[in-house]
Amino acid sequence: MKKADKKVIVAIITESLKKKPKGGARKKLREFFLENIGVVLRAEQLREVSGNISEWARRVRELRDEEGYKILSHNDRSQLKPGEYLLETAKPEPAFTREISKETRAFVLDRNGFTCQMCGAVAGESHPYDASRKTRLHLGHIIDKSQGGTDEASNLRAICSVCNEGASNITLTRPDFLKLMTQIRRATSPDQIEALKWLTTKFPKQAKLFVK
Repeated sequence: MKKADKKVIVAIITESLKKKPKGGARKKLREFFLENIGVVLRAEQLREVSGNISEWARRVRELRDEEGYKILSHNDRSQLKPGEYLLETAKPEPAFTREISKETRAFVLDRNGFTCQMCGAVAGESHPYDASRKTRLHLGHIIDKSQGGTDEASNLRAICSVCNEGASNITLTRPDFLKLMTQIRRATSPDQIEALKWLTTKFPKQAKLFVK
């Protein structure tokens, strides 16, 4: 092959690499949200932008919880449907940083036997709820940082990717009013109605005080 031909090939490859999106899934999602402020984005769009990784939803939560971007979902706005997201503003709010050391991470995983503390899935094995996925473990907060939880080992547990996708702000302690309202807000409308029926049945006299 002639030197001139090699230079042409190198130039083509170099140009191709320049056009190829760089950075991890989180960076790609951040840039996509910032390019579409105020636009309703669907889950399938975000998955594709992330590179079709299985943990795209986790990356979205990290943008919201760790970087402070106000990314809304149907839990925040009734007009948004499940699987729809919207970045309200480009300016992030004060966020919680994750400062878990490698030593703490290794200690918690070993303490929990490299097993998900929610569903029992073992790291590296096929997930019991999704056989197409291998179990990958992360660290989750027992009491979420947004509710005052710390990064101490005593407040951490091993949790798999599947459980982690739906475990935001779920705690093992008896919920106080704020935590209870968080869970009710995340529930479906039929379940919220059932909760209302149950409370009305348990507190019929008090319920009458709030009926106009």
